[in-house]
Amino acid sequence: MMTTDRTAVTAVLDSLADAWGRGDADAYGAHFTEDATYVTFVGTRYSGRDDIAGSHRVLFEKFLKGTRLAHEVLDVRFLGADVAVVSTNGDTYKGDAPKKLSKVQTYTLVRDGGRWLVAAFHNTRRKPLMERVSFAFAPETKPKR
Repeated sequence: MMTTDRTAVTAVLDSLADAWGRGDADAYGAHFTEDATYVTFVGTRYSGRDDIAGSHRVLFEKFLKGTRLAHEVLDVRFLGADVAVVSTNGDTYKGDAPKKLSKVQTYTLVRDGGRWLVAAFHNTRRKPLMERVSFAFAPETKPKR
């Protein structure tokens, strides 16, 4: 069951990337629960499927026009039969996919009527230089994995 669920959960991320690549804000938004929360790497917080889809409709027409999403799943943890937390590295790009993904993302997905939907998303830009400085002065803060 967990292998099937893991496949279904990661397929949601692939489908999100596909909708993004098409610039289809409605298809992108359809992957979120009605009351989802969405935090961008600049700290903007959107609430609800309509807000997420509406903001992306404008973003796809302006700042993110012609971009694609890249993601690498780092971890999928199930917090019960109907809740999954997914950690990824990700990025937006034009042209060739980036070799290094600059963002760390957390998705919380819930099973709703047999379908997995994103209930919460948080996106943070990595600061590798700041990490190295922190780890140099406080090595015990470096993650064990």
